[in-house]
Amino acid sequence: MPNEDIVKGYQIEKDQFIEVTKEELEEVALESTRTIEIDEFVDRTEIDPRYLIRPYYLRPDGKVGHDAFAVIRETIQEMDKVAIGRVVLTNREHIIALEPLEKGLVGTLLRYPYEVRSEQEYFDEIQDVKVTKDMLDLARHIVNQKAGTFDPGKFEDHYETTLVDLINQKRAGKTIRPKERPKGENVVDLMEALRQSVGREAAPAKAAKPAKKPRKVAAGQKEMLMPIQGKKPAKEAAAKKPATSQRRKSAQAVVSGAPAVHQEAAAQRVIRCFNRTLR
Repeated sequence: MPNEDIVKGYQIEKDQFIEVTKEELEEVALESTRTIEIDEFVDRTEIDPRYLIRPYYLRPDGKVGHDAFAVIRETIQEMDKVAIGRVVLTNREHIIALEPLEKGLVGTLLRYPYEVRSEQEYFDEIQDVKVTKDMLDLARHIVNQKAGTFDPGKFEDHYETTLVDLINQKRAGKTIRPKERPKGENVVDLMEALRQSVGREAAPAKAAKPAKKPRKVAAGQKEMLMPIQGKKPAKEAAAKKPATSQRRKSAQAVVSGAPAVHQEAAAQRVIRCFNRTLR
């Protein structure tokens, strides 16, 4: 369709639009004054992150601008405040938040209230789940294992890398064949995965209960020395039997209560569950 046949309009009902001409849009467009009008100063904690759009570096223009710029920067830095103002960009007025950054300022554009949807539209259907202490303990172990520091340099734009590789292959005259896309996996029930991981790690302890061959010890498990009964009089053996039974129960309790090494393997499996859930 030719550009001259394309018009702009606003839909008011189904299949009903109000046409707006280019000349009419130019009438309501705002001209940039290359200045920022500051309206108020607020605490940084009062700004909801959902209103943030994108940041810009700001610097003064002219000798007079340097003086005013420095006064605003030093004042809001000392008082730990954020300046809220208005600026015209692309023929439209935007709300902007100003914060000090070294010798300059960072101005972050903010959304208007009508541009931020209510979370209740999406969160009302989330079920209330009772999270047990065991699940939290294992989840904390996973978080601690994956803890790190925020370093943007570690992030890689895989799409950009693949696109550059595609262009280089085409420049070299190579034939581009589409790769087989991985099949989507089912959504993982994270809580159920945690429970199954705990259950799988409890299994080795139960399997060790008979202890027929005490010399074969599982990896990471402490070896326990059990008494060897020889030939004794029947009465003496009968008298010792309850104590031996009690000792065996105590030893088995140690086995089932100390599989700390298994928690590491469980954590690794649950981390994979995390990754599949968020993929």
